[in-house]
Amino acid sequence: MLLLALLGLSLGHVHQMRLRKRDSMRKELVRAGQWEEYMATKSQLRADRSSFAAGFPQKVNDYDDAEYVGNITVGTPGQFFEVILDTGSANLWVPDTTCSGGATNPCSNKHKFESSKSKTYAKNGKAFTIEYGTGSAKGFLGQDTVRFGTDDTALTVPKCTFGQATSIAAFFKRNVIDGILGLAFQSLAVDNVKPPFVEAIDQKLVDQPLFTVWLEHEGFKENVAGGIYTWGAVDTTNCGKVIAYEPLTKATYFLFNLKSVSIGSYTNKKGWNVISDTGTSLISAPLDIVENAAKKKARSNRTNMIPSAGIYTIACGTKIADLQLVIGSQTYTLNYENMIIPITATQCGLAMDPYLGGGFGPQWILGDPFIRQYCNIYDMGNKRMGFAKSLQA
Repeated sequence: MLLLALLGLSLGHVHQMRLRKRDSMRKELVRAGQWEEYMATKSQLRADRSSFAAGFPQKVNDYDDAEYVGNITVGTPGQFFEVILDTGSANLWVPDTTCSGGATNPCSNKHKFESSKSKTYAKNGKAFTIEYGTGSAKGFLGQDTVRFGTDDTALTVPKCTFGQATSIAAFFKRNVIDGILGLAFQSLAVDNVKPPFVEAIDQKLVDQPLFTVWLEHEGFKENVAGGIYTWGAVDTTNCGKVIAYEPLTKATYFLFNLKSVSIGSYTNKKGWNVISDTGTSLISAPLDIVENAAKKKARSNRTNMIPSAGIYTIACGTKIADLQLVIGSQTYTLNYENMIIPITATQCGLAMDPYLGGGFGPQWILGDPFIRQYCNIYDMGNKRMGFAKSLQA
């Protein structure tokens, strides 16, 4: 995962936050040999549940591959929380001080919000429930000031409505994060709660109604600088000239059209709905695409599927064929540096996994490998995605 620390740069209504990198829970559990057991438990939990919200596809909201944890504060004075910065959802929730669950309480080692300690807190009291494939986060709503960082110069947004969780799903216990900061559109939000960044736009706290994400290349080190979020502007320091903007097909997720994909001699022009998602460390695609990518990318190098992990292994340092994505009239090329992820010191994996999204929502998820190669500009005001070449050192 990536831990976010405030960069401390604020110009007018433009704010920046610097990223720190940590590995996703999937990578950690695969290394420890515990992923298969973990997935078996999750599968059983899903089987035991009769349904979950159709508007929240399982893969988008599982967070096993999240590598971004943002440092935010809620209240005055600010109470610290580590949350996933998630463009695949639209609600902010953190554990409340009343969060419980017995001896196995998933909230036990997490930061908890105490409303009595905030002088800007306003009671709402309406119940909320956000469903996941393996459980839920539930509690009640409150209103308070949210700061995108921990420094006084951070983007500070008064009167944000957020969830105070009194119960969270068991799978969150294994995750170091406290809660979720959704960055998608209000139309995706449970109970139509206005997301904090949308609140910042409406209160005219940012110069432009957009934010930019720049990520550094994947590496083996953890807790190192990993990139920057820029709130209210296009990042012109770390990103090149904007290549193109692509209109969103629907302003819920950041959903747009992918025309075709090519890997070596393989080309597929079927066309798909895709999302740009900061909440996953992989590119998730239909099974046939992933299987063809593994075959073509390996060339003369052997790849092996780890079934329980859902990824193909490959020798580290292998030069593999480029992945080419056609969006609008532009072709975006992902090279081997961004398509191979480290698992151990000697074993790497193909940064793609199969996505079974069902008959609704996205059919692909463009996660970190795509965002590392191209800065992603989430233009909420104009309902479009922008892409610019990442200026890596």
